Amino acid sequence: MQITGSVVSLTVEDVEASAGFLKRHFGYAEQMAADGFVSLGHPGGGVDVVFLRRGLEVLPEGFRDRVADGVILAFVVEGIEGEQERLRGEGVEITLPLREEPWGEKLFQVADPNGVVIELVEWVEQ
Repeated sequence: MQITGSVVSLTVEDVEASAGFLKRHFGYAEQMAADGFVSLGHPGGGVDVVFLRRGLEVLPEGFRDRVADGVILAFVVEGIEGEQERLRGEGVEITLPLREEPWGEKLFQVADPNGVVIELVEWVEQ
């Protein structure tokens, strides 16, 4: 099998709010959209993100009323301190302030308007 791309699909209440958050604060661009659906890509590469509105018939019947929960959308970045300050300056609430873990990971978290957790990560030399 040859994988040619990666997409994470998240079910949310308000598709436009989540898509707007990624476009405004993380540089994502809309690739396609329809009622209750938007597909986003990033010009720097990485994972594409699809948001689906809860209740859409395209979702399996047992999953239509569920929303993304317990999922962390993580982006590996450089200059994590500057990214935290940039987001703070843009009015984004930092839900988990910058911290460094013993295994060499710096991270902080924010949440989009639907509560999707977005974590920024930078690996540090040990």
